[in-house]
Amino acid sequence: MEPPYRLLYLVGLTPWDREQVPRPVSELVDELSAAPGRALDVGCGTGRDAVFLAGRGWTVTGVDGVPRAIQRARQRAQKARADVNWVLGDVTALPSLGIGEGYDLFMDRGCFHGLSDEARRRCADGITALSAPNAQILMNAFRVHKGGLGPRGIDQEDLVGYFRDAWELVSADEDTEAKLPRWLGEVRPTWYRFKRRS
Repeated sequence: MEPPYRLLYLVGLTPWDREQVPRPVSELVDELSAAPGRALDVGCGTGRDAVFLAGRGWTVTGVDGVPRAIQRARQRAQKARADVNWVLGDVTALPSLGIGEGYDLFMDRGCFHGLSDEARRRCADGITALSAPNAQILMNAFRVHKGGLGPRGIDQEDLVGYFRDAWELVSADEDTEAKLPRWLGEVRPTWYRFKRRS
């Protein structure tokens, strides 16, 4: 069962919604700063990372299925004077959203790990279909955990399995910045970086 994000936004229970851009995001953007291209923020929430990317010269699209999140993302972008294409849509149907293809960078900070198995397959297939040669994915995901609330999480082996045919896992580093509420349990958030196979 996928997390009830619409309800969580409605009641204001959004522990993932922080203002500071995570270090792995800023480091990767610094690494790629010589040639910013097209970026897709999958499950963009209120748009922090998408706005950051736009401010660094990327052409950015942010997709989320929660109207309240997209509304707040638009407000954030307007305040920052950032140009982002915000799309209210299903992350498991990316090719059908009319957002084009040829994306060089995919950001996912906590979306994929909450999806059902079938939804994960469709999301991964959509990312692959829209990717440019040599594209990269930067994803933050909880590990599978027992007890606590929140997304179901995903283990590294399972995550790699969804992307195995077209992507190579470059790194998997524990998220040392995350300050999560105790009620989530031992979720061990991890940053995964993939590169598109040639």
